[in-house]
Amino acid sequence: MLAAGSLAGPAFLLLIVLFFLPVFAVFAIALTDWQFGASSLSFVGLANFREVFADESFRASLVNTIVYVAIVVPGTIVLGLAIALLIESGKSFRAFYRAIHFLPYMATLTAMAIAWEALLHPTIGLVNQTLAGLDLPTANWLRDENTVLPVLAVIGIWQNLGFAMVLFLAGLKSIPQDLYDAADIDGADVWLDRLRTVTLPMLGPVTMFVFIVVALKAFETFDTVQVLTQGGPGHASEMLLYTLYRESFEYLRTGYGASVAAVFLLIVVALTLIQARVLDKKVHYQ
Repeated sequence: MLAAGSLAGPAFLLLIVLFFLPVFAVFAIALTDWQFGASSLSFVGLANFREVFADESFRASLVNTIVYVAIVVPGTIVLGLAIALLIESGKSFRAFYRAIHFLPYMATLTAMAIAWEALLHPTIGLVNQTLAGLDLPTANWLRDENTVLPVLAVIGIWQNLGFAMVLFLAGLKSIPQDLYDAADIDGADVWLDRLRTVTLPMLGPVTMFVFIVVALKAFETFDTVQVLTQGGPGHASEMLLYTLYRESFEYLRTGYGASVAAVFLLIVVALTLIQARVLDKKVHYQ
């Protein structure tokens, strides 16, 4: 028992210092009116939380974040699995295709956001120039309330696609060939039947892991919003983390920002638990 405690003690101590203490501090600050740099503070109870839920900017950022996650997560999973299946079915250049699709995940998102900004420029951007050359309508993608959030979601899918692809490739390699042989004997000799009866059920644990990780990363989106849109036009692309950053470090309303962080943390934890509980019932473990 003493040996187990000595081995687990340092990790448990780090967990307390790096996770539980910061979370406790956030909730404690959220109950005050402290402003960043101020030498004094006052206890205000739940006033910050009432202000958060009455704030139209917060509600807009919450809706935008949910819509963003609802686009990015299924888009990443479907495209990641499709690319993994195509690469796995190929006979050559597998390593090359894996590296090409994984590069966006390894690249610095801020630098890639600047590249996307150039591509989406309303006049000299490659996207609009290509559309104009095909006689298709163009748009000011990052300054139009109707297009800015879907464009950010496309960038989010592009960023996470390589991560999902690599995990799905690993999952595909772990499926025993005997299962496909048995499916052929049972008459599931068409690729769609094999996908439905063997591949997808056996990829259940990987899919659940990808779903949760990508959802968490989508909720934490900040870089692209900060670099490309600053939450605009209006509040059309404002996300929860950007609202937290703006309130805490631009307006220096640290107590209010801490209440936004507390609400954000509770939402993410609740959705993660719900996702894990719902998906776990549909997962087949070997």
